[in-house]
Amino acid sequence: MIQATGLTSNPKKDQPPTIDDVSFEARAGRVTALLGAVPAETADVLRLMLQLEPGRGVTYFRGRPLNRIAHPSREVGILLGDVPGHPARTVRGQLRMLCAATGVPVTRADEVLEVVGLVSLRDERLGTLSRGMDRRLGLACALLADPHTLVLNAPAEALSAREAAWLHAMLRAHAQQGGTVLFTTSDPKEAARAADRVITLEQGCVVADQDAADFARTRLRPRVAIRSPHAARLLALLTKEARVARRSVEVVREDGNRLSVYGSTTADVGETAYKHGVLLHQLADEVGDSGPPPPPQEPSATAAPHPGTAPAPSSAAAASHPGTAPTPPSATAASLPGTAPTPASATAAPHPHTAPATPASHPQPAPTPAPADPQATAVPAYTQDAKQSESDEKPGAPANKNANDGSQPVTSGPLHPLPPPITVHPARSPLRPLRYELRRATGIPTGYLTVALVLAVSALISVVQARTGHTPLPRLLAAWPYELPLPPAALGAGLLGALSFGDEFKHPALAADRGTVPRRLGLLAAKLVVCAATALLIAALVLLSDAALLHVVYGEEVTRLPADWPSLTASWLCLLTGCSWAGLLAAGVFRSTAAGLAALLAVPVVLVPVVQKALAGPSVRTAAGLPARLRDLALVQWPIGSEHYVAGAVRMLAQPIAFTLVLSLATLMAAYLLTSMRSRLR
Repeated sequence: MIQATGLTSNPKKDQPPTIDDVSFEARAGRVTALLGAVPAETADVLRLMLQLEPGRGVTYFRGRPLNRIAHPSREVGILLGDVPGHPARTVRGQLRMLCAATGVPVTRADEVLEVVGLVSLRDERLGTLSRGMDRRLGLACALLADPHTLVLNAPAEALSAREAAWLHAMLRAHAQQGGTVLFTTSDPKEAARAADRVITLEQGCVVADQDAADFARTRLRPRVAIRSPHAARLLALLTKEARVARRSVEVVREDGNRLSVYGSTTADVGETAYKHGVLLHQLADEVGDSGPPPPPQEPSATAAPHPGTAPAPSSAAAASHPGTAPTPPSATAASLPGTAPTPASATAAPHPHTAPATPASHPQPAPTPAPADPQATAVPAYTQDAKQSESDEKPGAPANKNANDGSQPVTSGPLHPLPPPITVHPARSPLRPLRYELRRATGIPTGYLTVALVLAVSALISVVQARTGHTPLPRLLAAWPYELPLPPAALGAGLLGALSFGDEFKHPALAADRGTVPRRLGLLAAKLVVCAATALLIAALVLLSDAALLHVVYGEEVTRLPADWPSLTASWLCLLTGCSWAGLLAAGVFRSTAAGLAALLAVPVVLVPVVQKALAGPSVRTAAGLPARLRDLALVQWPIGSEHYVAGAVRMLAQPIAFTLVLSLATLMAAYLLTSMRSRLR
């Protein structure tokens, strides 16, 4: 069950808010449509409900706001637009990656593929899917964690009639299993056909909350659709005959050569056209839209109240009189002059299972069900404490008829003049970050192509360098000419590291419609581990392939290993790992793959010369004997021969590029942690 109360967007530049005090309910086991002529308004309502935009108001999903739910994806399935996935990723790979993000077994991906009918397209790339298949994949992503509630923004937009009918049947099946379904649309006929209840939004306000049958009776009416090359002449003839016969017939000129006739039949229109020799291209019965309801108006202060009901106070009066129960949205819509009539269930009469509103001098205490967690005891005083019964907490259980359905709100104290602010919370990290990162990195061909390109370029450079005979063996095996700031293997590792965060911002699978990605330490640690493993793999493949190629081309003498090969190998592995981490952290800080590569290239091109100038100055003292002094300061006795490894590490760090790379990594890590703390403090 969804209970939205007081949803109001923040005004911009002294303009009135686009969404103003929107309140409604979407019950479990029913399909609810949010109808609006402007699609942006209904989309803003959903974004306010899901805490994707700042504003005011509160929305309860089965009695709990979204930020108080431990795993929101398991409670609410969301489809707000196209699937935010890499175009080169397969359908099955996308769902398996999201399985790791939501913490469900990987077999769930195949289950939802079968449910939405995409089993035959599981190996197709996301960039090749049609509009209908993309909608099916979006619904599969929403159903992946088996949520109780589905929230969809214009799911049938631009779909064929067959695809739209299939989608509505899926939503109906989810509701029949006890779930809650809320979708937006701008087509009144779609709302009346596919929903059980229709909430009409006009100019950012709720103007009607009706059952689908009452909505169809008051908002839709039959008409005769006509297409004729002589539409203007036929319009005049039909108008003249209706005036002569004193019949209530309305003829409306549509776009082009189309007419819509209300209050007549196809037989009468056909006889008129035949009698006057008017050619018809179409003559059919349709159900048309009678137009949007008039904008909401403030009820007159002198209007007599309905017999037996208390007068509904305005929002200003409710704000100035603490303790007065606010008027439900349905009662407000019924009291607006000129709006469509509402059914008996939507009038201001009290619900048969609820008690009448108590006076402000004798407030009735609100029920206090057990909260979902220890911190969920405080509920905003201006709203009702709409906690569901135990049967409503189970998706398949029927609704409790004796529970308060929200038609008579219960107050627990003085009313506040404004609803509570909506805080946009940062996106959540994947529940299984390492598994998620592995599927993200291996699910697209970019990594494989990068490794293949690095191996090919390195092999070519090493063969060309060996012809001169002046290049040392370490640079031959690393394919690192003196003219290049970094070897191709380091550039490839840095590129893959930058893509690790760059793809997250370009294709935000973890943070759809939030504009950012999670900055949790768990996700960062998983990315660091995967990037390091990738860099070590590239380093080993480059050394082995170059050594094998040089041995085949030039013989064994060229590839004879030097005596200090262990320290050289360690330096090579550390260089590629550091470059990979530098690209990763820079892309995470600057939110761009290009920025990650630029930061990596700035280390040898810009920073290394500065460090070399700083170290080239005169010095009185040196760090000779540092390993021995470190051993003396150690609390435990070092193993015999460990000074050799410590001395090698010190010599490695003494190199300008190594020192600069370590300094850059420390700076980028500090910047990443600062941005992470700032996002948490918001």
